[in-house]
Amino acid sequence: MAEGPQDIEFLIRLLKLHGLRKVTKLSVLDSFWQPLVPKTFPVDDDLMKRVPVPTFLENNELSIALHSATGITRLAKTVEESLALIPLSDIFGIGFVLDADSNEEPFDRFEALIKEIRPIGLPLPSKAGEVTNTSLRCGIFIMPNNVVAGTLEDILLECAQLNYPNLLELAKNYVSSIDKNQLTNNDLRELKKPAGENKAIISSISSILRPGRALQVSIDDNRWLEEKTLSLESINSIKIFLDKITGIA
Repeated sequence: MAEGPQDIEFLIRLLKLHGLRKVTKLSVLDSFWQPLVPKTFPVDDDLMKRVPVPTFLENNELSIALHSATGITRLAKTVEESLALIPLSDIFGIGFVLDADSNEEPFDRFEALIKEIRPIGLPLPSKAGEVTNTSLRCGIFIMPNNVVAGTLEDILLECAQLNYPNLLELAKNYVSSIDKNQLTNNDLRELKKPAGENKAIISSISSILRPGRALQVSIDDNRWLEEKTLSLESINSIKIFLDKITGIA
């Protein structure tokens, strides 16, 4: 369970290292997961609402559903809704991945989410990054590293420093040289957020690598995650977390 589509695509890239592949046809999806696929459209009578279907991955040993909650406030609720459709007793592990991109410290984000998931009846980890060693594994990972405030974009900046240093420097210069006096408060609303400039830098790089496409497309297609960047401590810690949640480790 993650906050948004970029986070999901990032996790998919890491899970694919274990030979997992996307399931793209309902006809071959494991019947266990089929209750999570909406049977009607539009959802909640809203023609503009994205159909809340997880991305499914599988190999010969693992079957995984990655669900975007479309925001931090929906993480616990989305899991609760899913568990109303599939038996908790048949699940090996549930992992939550979220950002620490506000004025809150990662510890505060962790404690707030713990309060929300406690009523669901999941085993509770004692700290961020930890995975419970129970019959149902459960863990919470707060990007970028469970310690400092930040987002997925902080990790992607590290990746860009290694694989796209020229684009990174150009993107930083571009964002820093914007004349904000020519923009309205509404124009600057997103940029002024704590992670706004980092998101703008990463989006600028992405727009060169995959013009006109969303960031998650670039994460899937380009060299954000490959041999050099996979050795970064921040990425390795997420890999370890995923391995524990899925039972690979």
